[in-house]
This record gives sequence, structure tokens and C-alpha cells, in this order.
Amino acid sequence: MNDAMEKICALTGHRDLPEDFDTNALYDALEELIKRGYTYFCCGMARGFDLVALECLVDLKQRYHVRIEACIPYAGYEHGMPASCRKKFRTLLSWCEIKTVLSPTFFNGCFLARDRYMVEKADLLLAYCKRATGGAAYTVKCAERSGKEIVYIG
Repeated sequence: MNDAMEKICALTGHRDLPEDFDTNALYDALEELIKRGYTYFCCGMARGFDLVALECLVDLKQRYHVRIEACIPYAGYEHGMPASCRKKFRTLLSWCEIKTVLSPTFFNGCFLARDRYMVEKADLLLAYCKRATGGAAYTVKCAERSGKEIVYIG
């Protein structure tokens, strides 16, 4: 699977980001994790935080050796996105070395299954979580229960 020494970071955050979301702070947090030895990043590929973080990682790949795993909840997931988001999804997906599709079809709970997969795989969770409910909060709770390190941004 992965090199036993590889440090893995999973990403989680909200789909709807505020206008004042600080992309530079996200970029800096990702770069700091890379400097701490994290070289493998698991991205849930949702619009909002996930794709913004992935854009940052694509830029960081120009200077650092990092690998990105696209953790796609089900086959055809991007078809439910607005056209502009779908284009960004496909472009960013092309930068991911590993493309994991967790289910051949949609099912109730497929997003939470994706979130659990990422937490189980990761050593650390980078989170932008401002609400107590929703997917990001669920992922943070999974990481807490698993004893994973969590770095919050924002």
C-alpha cells in the first residue's frame, strides 16, 4: 500500500466557504505540513474547501514532492456539480496520482464512508470546521475518536 514511513494528511472542510476565507492561510498550513514531513494528502474532492485545498497542493507540487489521492465517494460523483465546478474537478483530478472511487454507485451514507476512509488512512487531519453538524464535523469527530492529530485552520 503506502511506504510505512510516509506521513499522510486528510483534508476536510465546508462546501460553502465565506467570502473572507483565507486561502493564503490554507496554503501556508499545507506548506507547513509538508515541511513537517507530510508527503501524501487525501482529498475528498467536494466543492468548496476540498477543491481550494487541492488547488493549493497542485501549486505546492511544483516545489515539493507530494502525492495526492482523490477520494471520490462514488463513480460519476462530479456529474452532480455545476458545470464550472465540474471543469475544475476534472482539471484538479488530473493532478492526483491516486484516484480512489469508493463505491460504483451513490448510496445513502457514501459521503460519510469516504470521510471514514480518509480518517482511517491518515495520520493527521487538516480541518476547516466552523459548524457542529455536517460532513466536516463528522470527519473531525471520527478523527477525535481515532486519536488522530487534528490541525484546525481559520
